[in-house]
Amino acid sequence: MKKLILLIFAYVIFSSHDMFLKMGTYFLNPNTPSTIKLYNGTFDKSENIIARTRMQDVSLVGNGTRTRVDSNLWSEMNNITILNFNSGEAGTWVAGVSTTANSIELNAQDFNEYLDHDGVLDMLNWRKENNAMEEDAIEKYSKHVKAIFQVGDKNTEDWKTVLGYPIEFVPTSNPYHFHSGDDFSAHLLLNGQPLADQLVYVGSDTQDHGHTHDEGEGHDHDDGHSHDNDEASSHDHDDGDDGHAEEHQHNATQLTTDENGMVTFTPDHEGQWYLRTIYMETVEDAELTHESNWATLTFEIGHGHSHGEAISQTTETAGGMPNYIYWLGGIVMLLLVIILMKRKNSAQ
Repeated sequence: MKKLILLIFAYVIFSSHDMFLKMGTYFLNPNTPSTIKLYNGTFDKSENIIARTRMQDVSLVGNGTRTRVDSNLWSEMNNITILNFNSGEAGTWVAGVSTTANSIELNAQDFNEYLDHDGVLDMLNWRKENNAMEEDAIEKYSKHVKAIFQVGDKNTEDWKTVLGYPIEFVPTSNPYHFHSGDDFSAHLLLNGQPLADQLVYVGSDTQDHGHTHDEGEGHDHDDGHSHDNDEASSHDHDDGDDGHAEEHQHNATQLTTDENGMVTFTPDHEGQWYLRTIYMETVEDAELTHESNWATLTFEIGHGHSHGEAISQTTETAGGMPNYIYWLGGIVMLLLVIILMKRKNSAQ
């Protein structure tokens, strides 16, 4: 029994929990039912839902207008938090979610392993250099995530919108002007100012030639260890997984922002991409030792999707199943009824 408890505890501690806004495809038809999913875990798998009370801001920005979304419009399915919405007018859109702060207490060993696993290497190095590796930690954290998606064929300037989150990525140009092989750059802002010399991880989901599926889930800081889910366990950094952050996030590439807070990379294939970072600092507080702010940005490179595909992947029923499955199922059931009635009449 004791071993089982230790195994469960280890799983919780080492389940990474970044937060990402995911879509079946980031290319949508105008004014159609669509879906955004909030993954709390990895880019591929969500380990926990996010408590709606944690959602400090939910925004959709398109054609120069920012709309605050009521957190009550979210639903949950299979550890994924889901927002069904109307895609709106053609343009380049931004979606954002910012959570309120939560805290977690870890002993020194667990904290060091979490820093190593999630790639918070600057803080880990600071602890080594300052003889703090044996010090326990109480960390306050919050997460701030964005997604940029394209509706129709009209490009607008909304991709550059600064949502005013404590930390956020802001591209230097429209991702939907890019193709694989082009350089992509983004500024990382901390409290509205460029954040220099900050570790950033870049990765993608290369399954199905880069096209992800919303059914996929991912571990993140707020899901595995109830960082963002008050009902989760008390150890919910949700970011620990075996291995380093690079290994956990599909061998993500480690980069560092320059003196202007900018990070640049070259996507080498079409598909869904992400940027992620964790900015952590020590604090002088009677109840805390550290404070961290997490940020991710997701978008899609390439124009290989037809708009018809976009709708089939993003339009779902309340149960999470694509609507066309229900339509096909209904037709099959109708045909079966007709066949059975004909056989019954023939028998008579």
